[in-house]
Amino acid sequence: MADEVRIDKWLWAMRVFKTRTIATDACKKGRVTVGDNPNPVKPSRTVTVGEIIHVRKPPITFTFRVKALTQNRLGAKLLPDYMENLTPQSEYDLLEVVKISGFIDRQKGLGRPTKREGRQLSQFTQSMADDGWDFDFDFDEDDE
Repeated sequence: MADEVRIDKWLWAMRVFKTRTIATDACKKGRVTVGDNPNPVKPSRTVTVGEIIHVRKPPITFTFRVKALTQNRLGAKLLPDYMENLTPQSEYDLLEVVKISGFIDRQKGLGRPTKREGRQLSQFTQSMADDGWDFDFDFDEDDE
């Protein structure tokens, strides 16, 4: 086992990124930091056991602790032996909020909602209506 491994190679091996090229690009774009240092790291920076790595994948920031090093991609079942996920639950909650709001205010050009998105929107509006929200407001009514 190696004493040091390039950070882009480690992130790819730990399945944080699908390809090593994507991991390298994330480092170059300044989305990867190590420890308390707010400065982004280069793809060639080496990591050692015990370091904490922050990976920003908008809209959330993942945090990992290095438990062991490897240069080879591992199966998903082996990952807990090599890294510890320290990402707070609040980050995952933020991801859920973004997923829910993603189909409510669709961007222009994305087309019609799929059946699944339509059901989710219907469930969401029904739950809001149950809480007392009124979606039948008419903007065309004139104040007389």
